[in-house]
Amino acid sequence: MSAVSNFASQIGGYREIATPNTTLCPPDEAIVRKTERAQASFVETIVGRRGGLRSILTEVEAVAPTNATVLISGETGTGKEVIARAIHELSPRRSRNLVKVNCAAMPAGLLESELFGHERGAFTGAFNSHVGRFALADRGTLFLDEIGDLPLELQPKLLRVLQEREFEAVGSTRTQRVDVRVVVATNRDLRQMVQDREFREDLYYRLNTFPIFLPPLRERKPDIPEFVRYFVQQFADSMDKTVHTIPEETMRSLVRHPWPGNVRELQNYVARGVILSTDGVFESVPPEECAPAPVEISNPTLEHKVRQEIQAACQRANWKLGGPRGAAARLGLKRTTLFYKMKRLGITPPPDHWQD
Repeated sequence: MSAVSNFASQIGGYREIATPNTTLCPPDEAIVRKTERAQASFVETIVGRRGGLRSILTEVEAVAPTNATVLISGETGTGKEVIARAIHELSPRRSRNLVKVNCAAMPAGLLESELFGHERGAFTGAFNSHVGRFALADRGTLFLDEIGDLPLELQPKLLRVLQEREFEAVGSTRTQRVDVRVVVATNRDLRQMVQDREFREDLYYRLNTFPIFLPPLRERKPDIPEFVRYFVQQFADSMDKTVHTIPEETMRSLVRHPWPGNVRELQNYVARGVILSTDGVFESVPPEECAPAPVEISNPTLEHKVRQEIQAACQRANWKLGGPRGAAARLGLKRTTLFYKMKRLGITPPPDHWQD
C-alpha cells in the first residue's frame, strides 16, 4: 500500500484522504484485500476519472497487469508520466523499481551508456563501470520519455532488448538478460517520423503494442474546475495560506482558456494566483494568450492579409471590438467599420468570446 499511497500523495491533481478500515481476516486474504483496496483507492484519486479520462483509465487498468509495451502519446503537459506511473503502480511489478529516462535530455553517446551501462575503459573518461537503466529496472518498469528523440543509431539496440530481453553494456562482450516492462511516451507523430525515415518502422510497431492517447486539456473542459480547486488547495497548504473562494467569473474564464501548455500550464497559473491571493479570495491573473501560428500561404491575396490582420488584432484584444484597447482602436478603424469587415470576411470569435 505504501508505494501507491506515496504516489497518490505526489501526483498533480491526484490526492484524497482515505480512512483506514481494519478487518480481522486470515493473512493471505488480508494481503489480497489490501492490494485490491490500494488499486481501487489509487484510481479514485485521479482527476477526470469520471470525465475525460474515464475511458483511458479503463485501458490503463486493463493493460497494467500484463507485460505489454505501452506507447503513451499526447501534447506536452497532458500527464503522460502520470499515466506511466499509474501503469506501474497497478501492475504486479509495483514493489520493484520504476526507472525513468528522458531520451531528449542527453546526446547519443551518453544515452547509450545511460540505458545499457558501460565497462571500465570502454571510452575516454570511463574510469569506472556503470550500471545502465535497463539493469536497474530488472523485474520492474522502465519509462522512456520523449522516445521520438531517440537517435536512429540506438534504435536497433532498443529493438533487440524489447524482442530478445538481452543486451551488452558498452565495451562489454557479456550478454545480460533482463525482465523489464517498457512504457514509452512522446508528443511527436511517430507514424509521420517513420514515413520521413526519422524513426525505424519495426521499432514503431514493436512499441505500438498498446497505444494510449491523452487528450489535451482544452478537450477536457469539464475537468478544469476540479483541477483548479485541487491546485488551489495544494498550493495554499504549501504556502500556509487560506483560500476559500474562487470567483465564478474567474472559473468561467479558466474553462474558456485553451491552455496550450495543458495541465502543467494550468498548475503554474494557479500557483501565481495563490501567491497573489488576499483575504481568502483566489486572485485572478490574465492567462497568457497564445495565438496559433499563422499558416504560411504562397502569394497570399489582399483579402487573406486583411483577414489575418483582423484576426490577430481581435485575439490580442480578447475579441473586444470597441474601447481604447479594443480591436478597432488597434487597427485604426471605427468599430462599425470593423464589424462590417468581419461580417464580410466571415470572421467570428470563438464561443463565449464575443465582446462588442
